[in-house]
Amino acid sequence: MEKISATSIFESLSSGVRLDVYRLLVKKGPEGLVAGEIAITLDVPPTNLSFHLKALTQARLLTVEQEGRYLRYRANIPLMLDLIAYLTEECCSGRPGQCPGLSSASTYCDTALPTASPTLVET
Repeated sequence: MEKISATSIFESLSSGVRLDVYRLLVKKGPEGLVAGEIAITLDVPPTNLSFHLKALTQARLLTVEQEGRYLRYRANIPLMLDLIAYLTEECCSGRPGQCPGLSSASTYCDTALPTASPTLVET
């Protein structure tokens, strides 16, 4: 991932509404939600929501698919994982094996964090 792409993603997520939308769609997984369901779930007016959905789609954080007269939105999970990898790829100077215990210091479970690639761990 390039720095400009990461910056665009973070700018897109800097809105509380957009962050809520993205987290909701991550939770829904491949099923996604149509715009009306997102508006109801997050109690956001549809006109306001369409502005935020457009921004998230332009940042490639969401994919959108036409279903009859509805638009179904899904989180771009691979892009999210690429962003996490971009943020963590230089952890401990590129030697994640030298950072034992850092993931246990996180308030999130280890399964939510990327694991070190065996080729990057020095023995």
